[in-house]
Amino acid sequence: MIAVVQRVSSSSVVIDGRMQAQIGLGLLVLVGIEEADGLEDIEWLAARIVNLRIFNDEQGVMNVSVKDAGGDILVVSQFTLHASTKKGNRPSYIKAARPEVAIPVYEKFKEALAIQLQRPVASGVFGADMKVSLVNDGPVTILIDTKNRV
Repeated sequence: MIAVVQRVSSSSVVIDGRMQAQIGLGLLVLVGIEEADGLEDIEWLAARIVNLRIFNDEQGVMNVSVKDAGGDILVVSQFTLHASTKKGNRPSYIKAARPEVAIPVYEKFKEALAIQLQRPVASGVFGADMKVSLVNDGPVTILIDTKNRV
């Protein structure tokens, strides 16, 4: 699993002109799932994201997690995170999981985040054409790949 984690002061997802989800202070998490991803990846990534100390403390130092900051999480599936650009000008998405594999992993990932955060998380809709808006706070953007956790 690959996640792009962005600290935001606000973020939203619109589908077909209708607001699907929105948050204020928190994290926008774009997540890409590949065929080999499983429960261990889900649990590790969820815990890592919720406990990342990337919010400022009273001294202005990034030392507070989204959970401790009282922030929210908005999760959006994004298979293009697995794009391979090694050959030619058209990216290959061969590493991205097919929907029948990716959807259950995505749903379990959202559940794992909610458990770690101890409250519901907002989300886009898997496979939908989404318009994602955000105000990146900082900016702070972090890339996490579960295959690089060792």
